Amino acid sequence: MFLRRTLLALATAASLAPLLGAGAARAQSPTDPRVVITTTEGVITVELYPDKAPITVANFLRYVDRRLYDGTTFYRASKPRGQVANDYGAIQGGLRDDVKKKLPPIAHESTLKTGIKHTDGAISMGRYAPGTAQADWVICIGDMTYLDATATDPGFAAFGRMIDGKPVAEAILGKPTDPNAGVGAMKGEILLHPVKIVSIRRAPPPDPAAAASTVAPASTPAAPAATTAPPTPAPASAAPKA
Repeated sequence: MFLRRTLLALATAASLAPLLGAGAARAQSPTDPRVVITTTEGVITVELYPDKAPITVANFLRYVDRRLYDGTTFYRASKPRGQVANDYGAIQGGLRDDVKKKLPPIAHESTLKTGIKHTDGAISMGRYAPGTAQADWVICIGDMTYLDATATDPGFAAFGRMIDGKPVAEAILGKPTDPNAGVGAMKGEILLHPVKIVSIRRAPPPDPAAAASTVAPASTPAAPAATTAPPTPAPASAAPKA
């Protein structure tokens, strides 16, 4: 499968990262930290799950709080061969070769332990062998659960999901790549013009008082049911083979 091959080839120029999306069954929690990734293409908001992946989330937030991601880039866009649409693939960002800013590697948190699946929107760490992840990560567009751990495969460490900004992620995925840049599985997937990450900041926690003020009093009549159901999203395409 194209992305697994890509992730395992992350070595050299960039520590490759798996994709986005946490398990779809997880309910959003006001205590889960959120970060706002501001790029020159727009804003992406990611929700992190420290209760499920405490080591990986803490590592990511160390980079955020020290502002080590400011001025970095999304530098890679990975799609199946021949795919034109921007609705399936992964975008990779982080420090790339900036060794001076990288913090020590962290322990691997298997999806078998965390329960955070590589479904649409997952953010996941890039690595070489388990226990080598440092600063680079990917956001996936589309389900890529073949990156989850199995009894014989450690998989990759997802630690949150994108909750807003998917059109921005798709726009980055659609940027032109340099056919001659990159090595191995990464060849042809390096952006001709990397998208600048202006900043990554924690979003302010929700204000409980403000949230309570939006709750209608018990005597307020309920709003009538919608007359039309929201559109049903198309099923995710199957993961392509290499």
